[in-house]
Amino acid sequence: MDFNNIKEENSRSLAYNGNVNQKTSNPIDKPKIMPLNTRTSSNRLYSGYTNSYHKTNDINYLDLISAINVSFSGQTDIVHLFYSIHNNICARLSLSFCALGIFNPNSNYINLKLIDKTGTSYNSKVLLTENENVIVKAFQNKQAIFTTDSEYLKLNYLENASTQIIPLVVFGECLGVIIFADNNANQFFELYKLIANYFAVFSKNRMLSDLVDRNTDTDSLTGLSNHKKLQEDLAVEISQCANSDKKLAFCIFDIANISEINNELGHAKGDEVIKEVAKKIKKNVRNTDILGRYGGDKIAIIMPDTTDEEAKYVCEYLLYNLSCTMFDDLGQLKFSCGISMFPEATNKQEKLTILAEQALYISKSKRNQTGQSTIISTNDYNFWDDEALKCFAEVLTKKHASVGINIEEELINQFHNENIISNEHLLDVVSSLAATIDAKDTYTKGHSAAVSRYAEALARAMDLPANEVERIKLGAILHDIGKIGIPEHILRKPEMLSDDEWLIMKQHPVIGADKVLKPNKSLHDLIPMVKYHHEHIDGSGYPYGLKGDDIPLSARIVAIADSYHALISDRPYRKGLSIQKACEILKMGAGTQWDKELVRRFIIIAPSLATNI
Repeated sequence: MDFNNIKEENSRSLAYNGNVNQKTSNPIDKPKIMPLNTRTSSNRLYSGYTNSYHKTNDINYLDLISAINVSFSGQTDIVHLFYSIHNNICARLSLSFCALGIFNPNSNYINLKLIDKTGTSYNSKVLLTENENVIVKAFQNKQAIFTTDSEYLKLNYLENASTQIIPLVVFGECLGVIIFADNNANQFFELYKLIANYFAVFSKNRMLSDLVDRNTDTDSLTGLSNHKKLQEDLAVEISQCANSDKKLAFCIFDIANISEINNELGHAKGDEVIKEVAKKIKKNVRNTDILGRYGGDKIAIIMPDTTDEEAKYVCEYLLYNLSCTMFDDLGQLKFSCGISMFPEATNKQEKLTILAEQALYISKSKRNQTGQSTIISTNDYNFWDDEALKCFAEVLTKKHASVGINIEEELINQFHNENIISNEHLLDVVSSLAATIDAKDTYTKGHSAAVSRYAEALARAMDLPANEVERIKLGAILHDIGKIGIPEHILRKPEMLSDDEWLIMKQHPVIGADKVLKPNKSLHDLIPMVKYHHEHIDGSGYPYGLKGDDIPLSARIVAIADSYHALISDRPYRKGLSIQKACEILKMGAGTQWDKELVRRFIIIAPSLATNI
């Protein structure tokens, strides 16, 4: 269970919906932890808190204890319990914030979730190597620590307050810490300690319960194999099919509106639907097929010795039978279905499940458009299609916690393995790849395509041969491809970069040339544009400080196109400049930053490049 499974309305930050890797004992751990000063906007559930201080004799302790008791008795997981306690405590004691930190023994850090009195949440991790951190001291010494301020959190936007950092200790084991912050913290220490003790016992019981569930092979709701057993069966079947040179289909069924059913009719009704769907599928699959609950409302089927056409036939038959299943107040259910094929799509088990989920997401999109249940196989779509790329990124974002696969790395691998059959095919692939990288930087959407268009126009104005113009057009599309290796918090930073951040940003030309282009021999002639488009005529550029004609002509052309588009584009700190003003700046830098003759030619054609697209 992840904190972000609880929906926060009006969120200004990207919500992370990934599942927790079941191999770790940390129930709130996630691999990509937002910095503490990255916050999630207020939930209206918590609105209306004031900054006033409670007098101790104004507090209704019976009401307070009753509310805490409801929190513990009414929750079944750690995340919901923390939110419930925060809501009840803050509303009655005017806490500045509550924080929960759960220790991850595999990674040796405390994963911290903080919620202030407005409901705004912050995520961070505290490494146990930070010996001077009071959180670490409380955890390691298993002793509560009282502080007169909360500056140790290094959070500028948080109201400063006295804090009690209380370790969660049960059976001599410290599971983490819980923090309460208010200026009456000392007076309520025994209450906070009581909450911490009960929270520790609750957390330990939850962990033990999860461990028992993970060690069984059967899903308690559906009677099918659970996710763990399903993966074990898939590994065996893949091995057998590989040894006998046979194909295998991995299919995932998803119930269209299970979330609405849970919200409107309750989880009991949703469970009834999932149970009945599993029963129907089990009754109508072949004897050789293996079923399992993939998670939530998803049922997976392993189909050994099965072609893509056979898998689709079986799935169509299942959809027909499922469509005949009726529920009171629900009517006819609709489904999505994704299929991935071994070894056609991949010979890796992990990748096979990811591609099945990608196909499932595409199926969901099709269903939303048509209103009909659909079946999508990995053989049905082009990986570089916009919709397919979006679905692939969504799947990897959610699965990164458990599979450790990075979307950018996967795109590069797919790019290197793509069988290019024509120049048009290559242009489509690099355009999709560049557009995906542009999407990392919200301020430069469409930048690569625009730079390519400007560079192509300048190359034609220079009367370069047709094949050279095409090379420059292609290289310009990929000129910023090295940003694939730059952290998003640097790319998206709206203000000026620090010196350290700028050093990281300046690595992108080399990353693009060496990591993306160099492994593919057919793209070696594009390397100069990617590697040297930030070099300056006077030698003041980067990464190598090349001067004058030592900078390849193609790179000098891309440099002007790149700079021009940056000048006329809107930025968070300024509006885009006019064509006239941008050309004046190019003139000023001619002979120092940019090639003087190329600038002269570009200024002539610049007005004709204006577009409203």
